[in-house]
Amino acid sequence: MDDHPSKSPGHLTIRVTRRDDPVSEVTEADAFASVRKYPNIVVRGPLFGLAEQRRGERPRWRLLGELDTGFPQMARDELNSYLWNKAKDEAGDRAERRSLLEAVTLLETRPVNEVTAAGVRYRVVRADEFARIGGGRLEPPRATDPDEDGWDLDAPETSRTKGFVVDHAAAVGLTEGMDRVGLLHLSYTASRFPDDVRADSQRALTTHPGVVLLPPTFRVVERNEQSWSMVTGQHAAPQGARRALVDHLTRPMPELPDLPGMPELPEWMKVDEKEAAVNERAAKKFTARRRPNELVVRGKRFDVVRVERVMRIGPDGPETPRPSDTDDYGPSQIHPRMDEHGTITYGSSAEASS
Repeated sequence: MDDHPSKSPGHLTIRVTRRDDPVSEVTEADAFASVRKYPNIVVRGPLFGLAEQRRGERPRWRLLGELDTGFPQMARDELNSYLWNKAKDEAGDRAERRSLLEAVTLLETRPVNEVTAAGVRYRVVRADEFARIGGGRLEPPRATDPDEDGWDLDAPETSRTKGFVVDHAAAVGLTEGMDRVGLLHLSYTASRFPDDVRADSQRALTTHPGVVLLPPTFRVVERNEQSWSMVTGQHAAPQGARRALVDHLTRPMPELPDLPGMPELPEWMKVDEKEAAVNERAAKKFTARRRPNELVVRGKRFDVVRVERVMRIGPDGPETPRPSDTDDYGPSQIHPRMDEHGTITYGSSAEASS
């Protein structure tokens, strides 16, 4: 029919599908119950990372890392290193290496959020981190969140964010579809945010009207009377956050040996033996439980919480940093010079010729 409306663009399409397998049904029920129990959200702020778009994958983008840095320039530096190492170790010929190094040079001199090298688009992307809250408590891990056991504090973690495909039109379950609809108009409105931050947030509703939920992560927070403070970074599974809490309690910063002329360590850096013993006992009881999500020690309450990240999507893909997303420093040279043949020059030209 000629009068039938044309297909909606991918960045506006939310495709919901029903999966009839038992695992999906349990996951949907768990998600629905959690959203009802923790109906409100607390926005922490933006996180930045990297994405790439290869030939033949348009309009999809693929995340290159964890998306866990707090400043855009940190992500640009990460891209700088990624491309430099790619030129050193993976370039197939001089033309490819030259293209990669030209992008590195650009990243060394300008705070750009997108470069194209060897036919691949690379972008610094932005997401907002938030947690759900209800009854004065942040949401803990869900029973259906992928988890593991084991208390090896040095065990490697498997990323669920690296390699994630950002595809706004990909089919999702009913609860995630409803969540995304509810997040479409999420913006910074609280007075604690500066005027330019609120204005940029409101503008993004128009420039990047779609939203995609990234895989959840897990953190440990310390609960205070009116707020929470982060204790650990983000982890792919709840058990990773639990192990990080044990590490926090049992591996305090070691005391440095006394050296002539060195100032005395401040009190907060010194190890209190009594406190260390209490923390050790608390950690031992914590690890004796299976998948615990809270711990109280010396009047401090630690919670393992579920953290979500929402990325805004526009006609050309994921949102980049906003003008009000500030940096503490600018671009700079990170790695030594390399030519198209792969020859690396360390130090200044005078040092290299001597």
